[in-house]
Amino acid sequence: MRITVTGQMGQVVLSMLERAPLAVAVTALGRPVLDLEQLASICPAIVATRPDIIVNAAAFTAVDLAESQEAAAQRVNGAAAGEVARAAAELGVPVIQISTDYVFDGSLDRPYRENDAIGPISAYGRSKLAGEEAVAATTPNHAILRTAWVFSPFGKNFVRTMLRLAETHNEIGVVADQAGCPTNALDIGDAIFSVARNLVERPSDPSLRGVFHMGARGEAVWADVAEAIFMERERLGGKPVRVKRIATSDYPTPARRPANSRLDSSKLQTFHGVGLPHWQASLAHCVRRLLSTAKTG
Repeated sequence: MRITVTGQMGQVVLSMLERAPLAVAVTALGRPVLDLEQLASICPAIVATRPDIIVNAAAFTAVDLAESQEAAAQRVNGAAAGEVARAAAELGVPVIQISTDYVFDGSLDRPYRENDAIGPISAYGRSKLAGEEAVAATTPNHAILRTAWVFSPFGKNFVRTMLRLAETHNEIGVVADQAGCPTNALDIGDAIFSVARNLVERPSDPSLRGVFHMGARGEAVWADVAEAIFMERERLGGKPVRVKRIATSDYPTPARRPANSRLDSSKLQTFHGVGLPHWQASLAHCVRRLLSTAKTG
């Protein structure tokens, strides 16, 4: 199976490159060959790779910056996603669009299901919703995978930030009134390969297409995640670090975050047979890997 994925340095792309099965060839397209801000470059660049399936993993992910650069976010996350889907339609292959919990307003008191009302409260969320709509309008042969609270050994993310702060702080204030499903990008990569195989091998099965939630098992608030990081770090010989639980209002940001980012991923399990591991196990593995790399590096 030949998979073309947009982007080269994102957490999901790097995870896919690391975890690709032996029978899968992954081509990662990024600048200068493919530039999501140059819409005319997208379709020709993807079509030239002749993939069996396309994964659109590249995105404008600077959530706070999107508030002041919404036009750019809309172009990359919205219009460019439509162009990626157009390439899939031209080739007659499926497309997987990676999306986000930010398409919801976070007001529900239970995990979100795929058919719950959408209502993004940030520029980033609006741009990602535009991408979902562009893909769905361009080709029916798609799977939109919404995930949340992504971390990994790669790039910038919450885990790496907490480990960096732990080097110089004994106490760190962490938001305790936003709930979600912390999800390791390496697990996302594994899940994408499974979904991709299903889409390619069962081209006429409508139950495999549409919108799916793809979050880790379990749920937490950010303060819970931080405590788990510091406990694993201390277990491996690091100094104790205390978490001070704070409210979102104590840590203002340009973009509003959903208070509830929990995703019900049972539909993905039912139709694709894909379920991600519990966040705590994947988090502990990520922390161990990062600390081991730091020691050897």
